[in-house]
Amino acid sequence: MVLLHVKRGDESQFLLQAPGSTELEELTVQVAQVYNARLKVQRICSEMEELAEHGIFLPPNMQGLTDDQVEELKLKDEWAERCVPSGGSVFKKDDIGRRNGQAPNEKMKQVLKKTIEEAKAIISKKQVEASVCVTMEMVKDALDQLRGAVMIVYPMGLPPYDPIRMEFENKEDLSGTQAGLSVIKESEAQLWWAAKELRRTKKLSDYVGKNEKTKIIVKIQQKLEENDDDSCLNSPWADNTALKRHFHGVKDIKWRPR
Repeated sequence: MVLLHVKRGDESQFLLQAPGSTELEELTVQVAQVYNARLKVQRICSEMEELAEHGIFLPPNMQGLTDDQVEELKLKDEWAERCVPSGGSVFKKDDIGRRNGQAPNEKMKQVLKKTIEEAKAIISKKQVEASVCVTMEMVKDALDQLRGAVMIVYPMGLPPYDPIRMEFENKEDLSGTQAGLSVIKESEAQLWWAAKELRRTKKLSDYVGKNEKTKIIVKIQQKLEENDDDSCLNSPWADNTALKRHFHGVKDIKWRPR
């Protein structure tokens, strides 16, 4: 099995094994799936930490409002009465105004926190240092553990607009977010090794040879849009002489002999 050390830019992500005979179409998709699934676990862990501290997500039309504004607009959180944590809640105001402040009690809070730590350990970049390969099954296991912990603490479930539930149901909307920029579309993923793109039409062995004990560092990135690199070269400002003429105030002057 060839050992792939996957990086994004210069940052280590995870280790993955694959036979040299693997089609690069299949391998590229596999690497992208693991990469994106790890990001999903990270996003869920981040939101679950907030859930443990401040309870469920407020309805979108109530987020960021003061109590007086909520009262004045006669708004009501209809999910608050349904989505009560096991063992009752403890009020802990969310200063950001995203969550309703009805936090789980200490025992249930620890159920969430312990599971978050376990899930983070599975997808941790420290797995690279420990020479542990990460598989899609391992990442799915982390997601299942997180889902199970939420069900223990919130047996009635979470509101449909809560980002944790949306992530579990694969309905998350990351458009316009920093998190969305990190995700790599499987169809546009590229793997690079030794300054060469590992083309999807070939096999891994076409690049690394037949030695199954090879270890390589591959970088994953999203395919650049066509002409992304050189479209600017056709711009007027990229024409050095045009730029000079502009600054000398002689742009578009037509010269005629006397």
